Amino acid sequence: MKIGFVTPEYPHENLGHSGGIGTSIKHLAIALVKQNHNVSILVYGQKEDGFFSEGGIDVYKIKNPKLKGVSWYLIKKKIEKLANKLHKEQKIDIIEAPDWTGITSFIKPSCPIVIRLHGSDTYFCHLDNRKVKAVNKYHEKKALKNANGIISVSNYTGELTNTLFGLKLDYTVIHNGIDLKLFSSKTFISNEKTVLYFGTLIRKKGLLELPYIFNKINKKYPEVKLVLVGKDSPDIKSHSLSTWQLMQSLFTKEALLQVEYIGAVPYSEMREHIEKATLCVFPTFAEALPVSWLEAMALQKPIVASNVGWAKEIIDDGEDGFLIHPKAHQNYANKIIALLENEALRNQFSIAARKKIISKFSSEIVAKQSVQFYKKAIDAHSFS
Repeated sequence: MKIGFVTPEYPHENLGHSGGIGTSIKHLAIALVKQNHNVSILVYGQKEDGFFSEGGIDVYKIKNPKLKGVSWYLIKKKIEKLANKLHKEQKIDIIEAPDWTGITSFIKPSCPIVIRLHGSDTYFCHLDNRKVKAVNKYHEKKALKNANGIISVSNYTGELTNTLFGLKLDYTVIHNGIDLKLFSSKTFISNEKTVLYFGTLIRKKGLLELPYIFNKINKKYPEVKLVLVGKDSPDIKSHSLSTWQLMQSLFTKEALLQVEYIGAVPYSEMREHIEKATLCVFPTFAEALPVSWLEAMALQKPIVASNVGWAKEIIDDGEDGFLIHPKAHQNYANKIIALLENEALRNQFSIAARKKIISKFSSEIVAKQSVQFYKKAIDAHSFS
C-alpha cells in the first residue's frame, strides 16, 4: 500500500520543531515501511518547497503561499495539487491528515482522505478552558464531515470530538504506537535521584502546577533534581512570552536551585535524557494520547501522570504507573516521593509498563491496524 501523510510537523533537522503529531506519524511511518508499504510525508508550513528521502520515506516540503486573506485557501489547494499528482503517478493510494485546524477542509483529492484525531484546536481549547477561534472550528468540522474515514488515537478523544462538533462520526480507535527498537530498555545506573518532564513547556500540559508539586518534594528531599526538556512557549492567559519564566517565579528559592531546564533537543537525543531519569512526570490537562508517556514506559521508567480523560487508556493506576490530578499538589508529590523511596515499586512499575507497550502500543501493531482501516476506506471510496 502507498500512504501519504499531510502534516504541519515531522521530526527531522530539515523541517523545524515537531511535537506529538509529528512524532506519532514518524513511528507509524517507520513501521509501515518495515511492513513493505510506501510512505510519503507532505509537510506544509515550510520556508521553502523541497524534497528528500530518508529511510525509505519520501518527504515533500511545502511552502505556504502568502497572500492576505486567501493564504489558507491557497495552501490547501497547493496540497491538493501535490496529492493529486502523487496519486496520478501511483505514489499514494490514500491520504491521512490530522484534525488540527482542519487542513483538509477544502481539499478534494482523487484518492480517499482519512483523518486521525490527535486533538483539534477546538478539542484542546475546550480542555484548556479557552475560547476557540470560530474559523478554526469551522474548518475542523468541515474536514471531519468530508473525510472518508475517521481514526481516533483514544476513545476519549473520539467521544469528545463528536460532542464538541455536534456530530455522530463513526470512528475507529487505533492508539498511537512507538518503535520498540528505538526505545528498547537499557539499564542506566545513576546515583542521582532525578524527576524528568519532557515535552513543550506550556500551561495546558500542567507546567504551572509542576513547581508547586516539586516544592513539596524539595522540602522533604532537597537533593532530588527536576529536569525539564522541551521547547518553551508563550502563555496565552498571562500574555507572557515564556512559560519557563512564569514557572521560575513559582518555585521556592531552594527548589529552583535543583531545577535544570535543558530546552529543546533533537529527537535523536531525547532517549538519553529519559534513560538518565529516575522517573518521569506528566501533569497535563490536555492530550489525546501522548506519545511521550509511551516512550517513557517503553524505556521502563515509572511515571506519575495526570488522571484526566485519555489517561486510563494508557495506564492502570497503581499497576504500571500512578494517575493523579495535577492540581492535587500534595497528593501528586506523595506519589513521586513513594517512587523515589521505594526501588521495588519502581521496578514493579517499570516491568509492567514495558510489557504493556509491547502488547498494546507497538508501532508494528498500530501499522497493521491502520492498513486494515485504509483498505476499507479505499474499497468504500472505489464503490462510492
